[in-house]
Amino acid sequence: MADLITGSGADGEEPPKIEFPCDYPVKVLGRNVEEFRPLVLEIFERHAPGFDETTITVRDSRKGNFLSLTVTITATGPEQLEALHQDLRATGLVQMVL
Repeated sequence: MADLITGSGADGEEPPKIEFPCDYPVKVLGRNVEEFRPLVLEIFERHAPGFDETTITVRDSRKGNFLSLTVTITATGPEQLEALHQDLRATGLVQMVL
């Protein structure tokens, strides 16, 4: 995730820097179990209090085994995004954060 935030592409070219605060979509993929969505949203609320829940998009995988949530938050800085990423991964339910 740090490469997405701080930049430094594989080709040595510097991608544009993110200017904070900004609207920042975060996609979270995990197993489609009952506790996944409430737990993920609880973590988002902890790191981005008051985010707009009407912006959440939910998609099931083709076979229904996985669920993805895309949540747009107002990102305040790379520290916030890194802490959010770490807490999501620590749940054991999250497979990937983009």
